[in-house]
Amino acid sequence: MQPSSLQQESFNRLEMVRKGAAAGFPIMIGYIPVALTYGVLASQSGLTLVELTLMSVLVFAGAAQFLAVSMVAVGTGAIEIIIATFVLNFRHFVMSLSFMNRLRQIAIRARIPLSFGLTDETFTMSSLHNSEAKQKFGAYFYASLMLTAYISWVGGSFIGGFLGDIIPPRLSESMGIALYAMFIGLLVPSIRKYNRIIWIALTAMMINYLCQLIGMSQGWSIVAGTLLGGLCGIWIIEDEEEDR
Repeated sequence: MQPSSLQQESFNRLEMVRKGAAAGFPIMIGYIPVALTYGVLASQSGLTLVELTLMSVLVFAGAAQFLAVSMVAVGTGAIEIIIATFVLNFRHFVMSLSFMNRLRQIAIRARIPLSFGLTDETFTMSSLHNSEAKQKFGAYFYASLMLTAYISWVGGSFIGGFLGDIIPPRLSESMGIALYAMFIGLLVPSIRKYNRIIWIALTAMMINYLCQLIGMSQGWSIVAGTLLGGLCGIWIIEDEEEDR
């Protein structure tokens, strides 16, 4: 007996969901420990369990959330935090444009909500699975991929925030090194591609230091370092590409 067209379509949808979850599984494994650390640090910084979980639900950007938590910990104002995280996440505009262009065959009503699930990891994984975009139920693959990553990040954040009030203070304080490890982890691959990026990082650090030296608040110093350091990068990277 041949399956009906409706049964076949249902099977194809489920198969795409399964493939997407399988592709998102490695991301989930990587997200959970980092999300737990974020939850613990956010809790120790004074955010409530609801606040730190909502940040993961609404923002869904690890580096930006770690930055925001570090700024909250030193008493930075909301405006400085918003500007700093906006600048840090500006690359998401570029990723979204590339993602939208790659998935041209998927309806726009599906692409727009999918763009919310873009992170460095989900963008990379979706780039490795271009063929699914050409299939009839390709949107289910990408939705499943991103939902797997999203649930693991939000769930890990919630559990980390819950554990923040339980684990020994000495252990939670030692987890603060994860903040620096995460940013170093983001920086090193870029340096390997463009050696001069190290000068962008050093320039941003120096600007941040000088701004604090003249009396600027830590929050605005971070914003100034991020903006001016990034602007310097336009010429630094351009010069390196010309040298190659």
